[in-house]
Amino acid sequence: MNAYLSMLIVGLGVGAAYAALATGLVAIHKGTGILNFAQGAMAMWGVYVYDEIRKSGELVLPVGRLSVNDGSVTAFTLSLLSSAVLGVATHLLVFRPLRTAPQLAKVVATIGIMLAVQALVVLRFTSQPRSVAPILPNAPLTWGDLTFSRDRLYLAVIAVLAAAGMWAWFRFTRTGLATRAASENETAASLFGYSPDLLAGITWGMVGTVTGIVTILAAPVTGLNPINYTLYVVPALSVALVARLRSLGTACAAGLLLGAFQSEITFLGMKDWWPSWAGTGAADALPFVIIVVCLFLLGRGLPGRGGLEHTALPQVKVPRMRPVTVAAWVLAGLALLALTRGSYRFGLVSSMIMAVIALSLVVLTGLVGQISLAQAAFAGAAGFALSKFGTDLGLPFPLSLLAAGAVAAVLGVLVGLPALRIRGAQLALVTLAGAVTIERLLFRNPELSAPGGELIEDATLFGVDLGVREGDELVRLPFAVMVLVVLALAAVAVGNLARSDTGRAFLAVRSNERAAAAAGINVAHTKLLAFAVASFLAGVGGCLIGYSRGQLSVDSFSVLAGLSFLAFAYLGGITSIPGAMVAGLLAPSGLAYVFFDRSIDLGEYYVLASGLGLVLTAVLNPNGIAAKVGTDTAALLARLHRRRGQNATPAAGGPGTVSGAAPRHHQPLAQLQEDSRAQ
Repeated sequence: MNAYLSMLIVGLGVGAAYAALATGLVAIHKGTGILNFAQGAMAMWGVYVYDEIRKSGELVLPVGRLSVNDGSVTAFTLSLLSSAVLGVATHLLVFRPLRTAPQLAKVVATIGIMLAVQALVVLRFTSQPRSVAPILPNAPLTWGDLTFSRDRLYLAVIAVLAAAGMWAWFRFTRTGLATRAASENETAASLFGYSPDLLAGITWGMVGTVTGIVTILAAPVTGLNPINYTLYVVPALSVALVARLRSLGTACAAGLLLGAFQSEITFLGMKDWWPSWAGTGAADALPFVIIVVCLFLLGRGLPGRGGLEHTALPQVKVPRMRPVTVAAWVLAGLALLALTRGSYRFGLVSSMIMAVIALSLVVLTGLVGQISLAQAAFAGAAGFALSKFGTDLGLPFPLSLLAAGAVAAVLGVLVGLPALRIRGAQLALVTLAGAVTIERLLFRNPELSAPGGELIEDATLFGVDLGVREGDELVRLPFAVMVLVVLALAAVAVGNLARSDTGRAFLAVRSNERAAAAAGINVAHTKLLAFAVASFLAGVGGCLIGYSRGQLSVDSFSVLAGLSFLAFAYLGGITSIPGAMVAGLLAPSGLAYVFFDRSIDLGEYYVLASGLGLVLTAVLNPNGIAAKVGTDTAALLARLHRRRGQNATPAAGGPGTVSGAAPRHHQPLAQLQEDSRAQ
């Protein structure tokens, strides 16, 4: 019994970090209405700054370094200042322009910040794990028959005091009360002379400082690497939901309890009677269970933010799948594959595979408005199933690929069940937690997957070898053609789906679920169908990744990989098939990556650039690159058309009259609208 109690106390160290991040999430939501998926990554920056000052006496900035005193007080002060500045800058540069943006743009922006900060940490501090020197006294403490490190109790007390301080600020200060008022109704707060922007900026700075205090003190216990703090946002969000995004005290207490129970489950995982299939990953699955339960029970009662006028989601243009156009693009793809060699052909094939996965997000997010951060998990699950079907059971291609895609579809429906009750940022949270659970329980479980990765046998069809490599050839042409055919079939299928009755039902649910239900559409069936189709496409993409590598790698389907899938899909244009193609070109290991890596050695900065590009796209052009290019092209053609009409020979009817054209006030309404859009 003493061992079990000791493990509960040991877990308070990580629980303090959860509590600090969770109270920060609640405070940010109360002050700005943002569900900040980048909370863990932003806190991580301050911890790295502190540790670097202590070890080298240098203050690391996003660009450059400054020599400073390496004392603990200096390090602590400058790291907290860095955290506060990062929070205020995030508000001013990103979320202030997005105040009236749709939920999708805000979620995408937080993911972009997460990716950018995580990439910046790797560039400025390296990706190697660090051990932070103890800050609090950690001598053993004996309490009855229990012996444990006393810093756990100190961390728990400090986390409680931090939460109490933020509660007092919201409860008793004039600025805090005004922030609470603005969270209920921004318009009313503005009428009383308070600036919602100023209040939000103060909240971001305050949260960055208070959260930084606890996370820096907890770093010697939790360890430090670019992944752990970034993903601490998942358990922190789970306990923030227990607090219904309202109560700072509840979030703090739930965070401490979650850390204690995870420590206990990890300890139980070492017992002989513990199920081998569960391993120690069961502790990481606990936040997912908490999130699903909370959102099912409280989803409709979670607070929103009053006084905001939300704009529409990115526009959807239903494609016209003309056979001639499709054939032309396929022929162009064949020509490119035939003309490229080595790494450029590999980049082109990787772009095609990523485009298939991006098409899954076009279906789910673009057509139905459901935000998923688990597409990499679905792709990896299909790749895992492909290994079992193809290698172990001997199922031939393409039956093995279709069966593996079906497994991903079933898994997608299971993860998407909460979509029957929630949507937006809350659904994104569920899928993120589901992705973490799948990765820890399946991909990184030695009982279910081989330590070196699952082998994938080369595909063959009618005696034709579709293997990816032969001798020194990095990508064989038959394999590349197979990937092109799969992409073409997937694009045609998505285009026809968008034009069908099912596609119209998707768009109706995306626009207004209540109106869609009133029109006779089964909203629940439509959502689950979208999850099934999208997960199947992601699974097909995962199988193609397996074929291209010959062996599944966990890193190819990590949680951060899933976030990058959404990032590049949004960059390209998440509502269109051309946007998916652009996303494939921009994706890591894609053609653009290979080109920039070879030409200007941009490889190590590519993730940082993509994260910043994602944020800029969310702020400046929510429709994505493909839609922007299409709009600009249409406007240019309209201008050229008008200019050609103006330069035509005047008719005999008199000067200034263009032959065959009516005066502007006699032009049809549609033409006037076209001219207005072009201008």
